[in-house]
Parts: sequence; structure tokens; C-alpha cells
Amino acid sequence: MREIGRHLLWPLAALAILLAFNALRDPAFFHLRLVEGRLTGAMIDILNQGAPVLLLALGMTLVIGTGGIDLSVGAVMAVAGAVAADLLHSGASTATALAAAVGAGLAAGLWNGSLIALVGLSPIVATLILMVAGRGIAQLVSNGEIIDIAPDAAILAIGRGTVLGLPFPVLIALGAAAALAGVARLTSLGLFIECVGGNEQASRYAGLAVRSIRLAAYALMGVLAAIAGLIDAADIAAADANNCGLYLELDSILAVVIGGAALTGGRFSIAGSLLGAIIIQTISTSILRADFGGRSVPVELNLIIKATFVLALCLVQSSEWRRWRPLRRSAAA
Repeated sequence: MREIGRHLLWPLAALAILLAFNALRDPAFFHLRLVEGRLTGAMIDILNQGAPVLLLALGMTLVIGTGGIDLSVGAVMAVAGAVAADLLHSGASTATALAAAVGAGLAAGLWNGSLIALVGLSPIVATLILMVAGRGIAQLVSNGEIIDIAPDAAILAIGRGTVLGLPFPVLIALGAAAALAGVARLTSLGLFIECVGGNEQASRYAGLAVRSIRLAAYALMGVLAAIAGLIDAADIAAADANNCGLYLELDSILAVVIGGAALTGGRFSIAGSLLGAIIIQTISTSILRADFGGRSVPVELNLIIKATFVLALCLVQSSEWRRWRPLRRSAAA
């Protein structure tokens, strides 16, 4: 845990720099206003727009903690959104649409977990299969079209509603983070995940149900991806199978890595992943809001700038960088 704490220093510093940059550029960046019972402001927008990535990062934290990876989360988001919108369009109730969407996410997670834990496929290969097939399934469900959701549909509250002024997606994401942190750190589940990711063979000798733990991690990942897909569909009042969750699997993995988790498994931090997701969204927001003499950053450069910033942050956290700094100081002396 001390090592995780040290890993959070650089992300906290990076977030402080990003926030300071925005505050200098726009003095009203931290201002919050209550408009028609809803809190508004740049910070609220960052949390609201980053809620899907935050949910994905939470699930990815446990998956990576077991030594795995999940490249299919964006496709699972698209499937969940398409299933819910299609059922609503067919006259199904909100409860039925929600249950079916979450059930689809659970089935996707169990499918990935079964291929990895029971069949023995590589996590990259297993989830890459669903990454491709899942997007196709979503397009089949929606017949390749964008399915609109009625403006008065109750399901829209998931993406647009508020509770005590806070956007509902923010409350969902923070609630999931609190629940997952409690389960991971106040029960034996977190220890089991770290053991499986750190040394699978030793975990088996210790009597841990390695397959069940991996299966549970991927199942939970699927459920969280489905909820993220519902938030995305409710926010735009439509299910877009082609674009829903596109590239978010990469953002979620980056958020977990920024938060100090080891991609080899055995070390993870819920708080770190939460911080990483906020950093990812803050970078995106900062780029979109940047204005240099009346000129904004070209859209084509957004991903490049974002990737460069994340690369620099990951490099300064790496063990090789920490080894190199003392050598550099010694050579200078």
C-alpha cells in the first residue's frame, strides 16, 4: 500500500498542473453555479463527462489486478446501449430495458472470463474477439442505425438527471467507486485478487479458487461497462452502435496505469484509478477548452497531445526512471 501511495504523488501533481493551467487561462474555471436545481461548472462537467471512463476504469482495475486485460469494454457499452434502446423502441418497460442491458454486460463479462479462466485463452486474444464481435452484435441489434430514445423516457434520467444538484452519472460513478473500494479493501476479495495477479501458482497451492476469482472480475467488468453504455445512451438520447465506447477501453487502461497499478497484476488502487480517470477527462477538457490567441487546438492533434501527456506521466512513474535519476545526480556530482 505504501508503494501505491507513492505512485499517487505524480498523478496528483499532474492533476494540479492541469487544474492550474485551466484556472490561469479561465479564472471562472472553478466557479460553480446552481441553474434550475443543477450544479454547473467546468469541474462538474469533467466529472459528468468522465463518468463512463471512471466506471470502466474501476472494473479494469480488478481485471488488471488479476493479471488480465479487457479490450472489449467499448463494444460491451455499445451492446448494452443498443439492447436498451431497441427494447424501449419495441414498447418494453424501463425496468425490462435496464435489466436486459445489464444482463447483456454480465453475459459478456462471463464469456470473457470463461475463455480466460476455464479455456485458458490469453486475455488479449479472448477480449479482442469480443471487441470485434461485440461491435458487430450491437450493429445487428440496431440494424446499423442510430436508435433514438423518446424525449420523455424515464431511462434518460440515468444520463441527464440530478440528485441534490449533482448529475446522476457522477453519483453512479462515485457510488460504484466507494462500493468497490469497500469490497476490495474491507473484505478478502482485494487480497485474493492481488494474490492471483502476483503469483497464480502460489495462489492455487494456498487453496484460492483462481478461476472463480478471475471469472468474478470479468463479470463485474461487464456489468460496469453496461452501466457506462446506458449512461452514454441516456446522455445523447440515442444508441449509436458505431461510436458508443469507441477508444474508451484505451482510456480506462491508461487511467488504471496512471493510478499506479501494475499491468503484470498483483498491485492495484481504486483511488488511483479514480484519480487516473479524472486526469484523462481533464486532459480532454483542457485540450477542447484551450484557446491560443483566438485559435483552438486542431481536433486532429487532440489524441496526439493527450497520448504525449499520458506517456510523460507514465515515464516519470516508471521504476527505470527512478533508477536513472540517482545515476544522473551522481554523474553531475
